[in-house]
Amino acid sequence: MTGIARALRALAAAGAALLAVTAAAPVAAARPEPKAPPEFVDLRSVDPTIITEMRYTTAHNFMGEPVDGYRQPVCILTRPAALALRTAQRSLLRQGYSLKVYDCYRPQRAVDHFVRWAKDLDDQSMKDEFYPQVDKTRLFEDGYIAEKSGHSRGGTVDLTLVKLPASPTRPYEPGEELAPCYAPRGERFPDNSVDMGTGYDCFDTLSHTDDPRVQGVARANRQFLKSTLSALGFVNLAEEWWHFTYRPEVFPDTYFDFPVARRSVAGH
Repeated sequence: MTGIARALRALAAAGAALLAVTAAAPVAAARPEPKAPPEFVDLRSVDPTIITEMRYTTAHNFMGEPVDGYRQPVCILTRPAALALRTAQRSLLRQGYSLKVYDCYRPQRAVDHFVRWAKDLDDQSMKDEFYPQVDKTRLFEDGYIAEKSGHSRGGTVDLTLVKLPASPTRPYEPGEELAPCYAPRGERFPDNSVDMGTGYDCFDTLSHTDDPRVQGVARANRQFLKSTLSALGFVNLAEEWWHFTYRPEVFPDTYFDFPVARRSVAGH
């Protein structure tokens, strides 16, 4: 055998050995998505009559884009919170109203997305609607954005009232002219809810549930929503007329990160 032949044979043997080692090496398994504990449910499985308008799956929110972790427009809550909403809904239906949810369980990755957005002072695309009078540098200091949210514990819901029969809310068109969220009802983005004095997620003190400047029908609507839910164990956040937490919370100290998707609560 010539020297060249021996060299080629040795090279081939080395290549075969390398392939064998590579084939035997373990393949890194794809990291599975976390799923919700069995205490969480899809609200529609408890009460399909409650209207769902999950804003963070769309571009119509204060960031102007779908939020991380919101895969499908599904309201996920702990079962006690969902059952309490069903009780509220049955009472409201008899009075000609329906609940409408904007946000329910919120994964930690979504909260992290909010934080990244708040720190990007160049992104002001939705300011004219959602925070026209608030300097973006103050979003953390003024309490509009935080690194943790009660929504991630599963017992908090953002919601409003709709007078029946419900008219559809028209889709938001990215890039459309924006009106301030505290403008008169006929001037701000058309929502099929009753008049609450401001739109949802309005970063303004007029969103405070008992702000004395909000009077008349809007004030009565806020108090109607608050009294209906308070009687069933929900506690309103004073700074946001739409924000309610069911007490006692099932997970008072846990911030979950499973995605907002039907598969997260499949079989519950």
